[in-house]
Amino acid sequence: MSDQAPLGVFGGTFDPVHVAHLRLAEEAREALGLARVRWLPAGLPWHRDALRTAPEHRLAMVQAAVAGNPAFEVDAREAVAHAPGYTVDTLAALRAELGDDLPLVLILGADAFARLHTWHRWQALFGLAHIGLATRAGQAVDASALEPALAAELQARSRDAAHLRTAPAGAIVRFDMTPLAVSATDIRARLARGESGRYLLPDAVLEYIRRHRLY
Repeated sequence: MSDQAPLGVFGGTFDPVHVAHLRLAEEAREALGLARVRWLPAGLPWHRDALRTAPEHRLAMVQAAVAGNPAFEVDAREAVAHAPGYTVDTLAALRAELGDDLPLVLILGADAFARLHTWHRWQALFGLAHIGLATRAGQAVDASALEPALAAELQARSRDAAHLRTAPAGAIVRFDMTPLAVSATDIRARLARGESGRYLLPDAVLEYIRRHRLY
């Protein structure tokens, strides 16, 4: 038995961080009973093409975006690593620092979860953390569309949010998220055309982008 409020772990490229990222992290915190959400901007993600924005800028934008929320914190380790990073290694490092008993919850959207079987040592993730799986309200995950081994893990590990406090890792807990059709790709295109990004990005992030002439 753990009976500790879990720590959420939210990774991504955040190129740039936007309101849908912030809303997802906040809804995960509430729905899953997380004590805090730790944001982990990626440095050089192995599974993505080269990013156009340097890690130090993406890290600074996340720091600016979350500054007003005491339940959010930023972990810079991947952004400053200057080498491709694997989520399983980051979780192992967090586990070594935080101990064996604290529940960790890796927050994933449905699209990322559907590709989980392509991640480096993906099945080892369940020994290090729970997974908080964000789904659109009222929509179930279509297990038949998943890779069979991943579908089997989903079926075997699905629990409710109360389970997260009873064990440090191993469960998959689904929670509803507000559907917001906001994407970093679209925002970059808008900004490149000279269009406004207001209300899609926090004001502090917009100011950072303007000051450093990003996108």
